[in-house]
Amino acid sequence: MANGGPVCGPISTFSRVQLLHLVQTRAERTIDELCQATGLHPNTVREHLQRLIEGGYVIQASEHRTTRGRPRTLYSAATGTADASSPIARNKAKAAAERGDLLRRVMPASASALGRDATYQLDALIEHLEESGFEPVVDDEQLTVDLSPCPHAAGRAEDRPMLCTVHLGLMQGVLTQAGGPLAAEAVRTSALPADCAVPAECVVQLTLTEMTAA
Repeated sequence: MANGGPVCGPISTFSRVQLLHLVQTRAERTIDELCQATGLHPNTVREHLQRLIEGGYVIQASEHRTTRGRPRTLYSAATGTADASSPIARNKAKAAAERGDLLRRVMPASASALGRDATYQLDALIEHLEESGFEPVVDDEQLTVDLSPCPHAAGRAEDRPMLCTVHLGLMQGVLTQAGGPLAAEAVRTSALPADCAVPAECVVQLTLTEMTAA
């Protein structure tokens, strides 16, 4: 997939973007379903899914059967909720918070005014975005995360809506897994003319829960 910079992490290939989109839109997908939807070979799908599981973005479970037969493996997006939580994602969030605490001890000015839980959420979100090839800039007051220049902006225009949807789903999962008042509400992007190679603006809008905001 063409891009305007290094793309790594869970969405380093468009095939993984497709798979993530499918499991985000409906849980408990089978290998056969994913193969039919993407046109990929089963071994290729399994390889991509394994990388996504190792990254903490997909979880797998065995099908509950009431009849004879080998249970199928079902794949879902790791959303950070009680029924779709990844132990890998939990460990990554915990490690990000520990590294964030260390940084704040060395550089007290880097501390967020949003409170401890929200700060830990931002730690996890920033590490996830950096792992995915972004250079996030957080605005605590406006509750935004600027991802410009977007490393995916120079890709095919028809692919961008899916890319943004997948990114938003991943960020929502990371924030939920970390636990706290912040949620990712939307990804705002600027138009990119067909003849322009400059990456588009990309900003994530965060929100606070009503209880915390009050």
